[in-house]
Parts: sequence; structure tokens; C-alpha cells
Amino acid sequence: MRNTKVLFITQAAAIAALYVVLTLLANAFGLANYAIQVRFSEALTILPYFTPAAIPGLFIGCILSNTLTGCMLLDTVFGSLATLIGAVCTYFIGRKVNNQTLAKWLSPVPPIVANMIVVPQVLSKVYQIPGSILYFTLTVGAGEIISCGILGMILLFALNPRREVIFKNQTV
Repeated sequence: MRNTKVLFITQAAAIAALYVVLTLLANAFGLANYAIQVRFSEALTILPYFTPAAIPGLFIGCILSNTLTGCMLLDTVFGSLATLIGAVCTYFIGRKVNNQTLAKWLSPVPPIVANMIVVPQVLSKVYQIPGSILYFTLTVGAGEIISCGILGMILLFALNPRREVIFKNQTV
């Protein structure tokens, strides 16, 4: 039991650290913020499909990333909550959808939708960037589809054959 908790905490911390590093990398290329956000770290949002440790890992990683990249407080709060909501929903898809092929393909949908709902509001209200909510929804959605839908699915299919080795003992 104790080893399971240590493994959970270690995996959550590793995921948070990886999220931060990948966000900083995307930020260095000018991709992590603004209307079109292609954060490489968002590919990690499929990890709750494999392990519940990804839920706190992604949430903490997003908080740290947003803080380190200079996001405003409300962006950090609401952007991180969108990541948390997406992670929790992805976890439940992995556990509750009986058809595993369908579950895999549905896994990137919650973080894409959560960010498409939350981030445009943040861009409009917090940063007061001119533009319509529809425009921001489309641009944020495009970035999320690239990050979660394409890169995330590549990651999911790369990890899936090794899931028993990488994510063993993953019960809450």
C-alpha cells in the first residue's frame, strides 16, 4: 500500500515536471500563450486514460507553467481548472467506457472542449484581447486539436503497448 502511494506521488510529480518543461519549450518558440496556443505539454492530457496520478500532475504542472510563463492570476486559476476538468473527464472515459477503442479516441476530447470553453473567456475578459469569443474558440480549439488531438493521440498509441509496465499498480 505504501509503495503504491509513493508510486502515485512520484508519477504525479514527474508528469507535473514534464508538463512545465514542455510548456517552457513551447513558450520559447512563442507557441504557449495568446489566441493560438500549441502547448506541447497538452499532449500529456491523455495520461489520465492510463493513470489517476496524471490528474494532480497535470493540474499542478499547469499552475506552475502558467505562473512561470507570466500569465495573469485569473488565467492561471481558470486555465488550470480547465486542465483539471479535462483530466478528470479523461480519467473517467478510460475507466467507464467499455469499448477501449472508443475510449482511446474519446480521451483527448475533454481537455479540448474544456479549454475551448474556458480559455476564450480568459483571453477576452482577463487580457481584454480584441476579438470575438467565436474567434478565440476557433483558434484555441485549433491549438488544442493539434496538441491534444494529434500529439496526444500519438503519445497514447506509443504508450498503450507498454501501459502495464509504465503504469502498473494504478488504482485509486
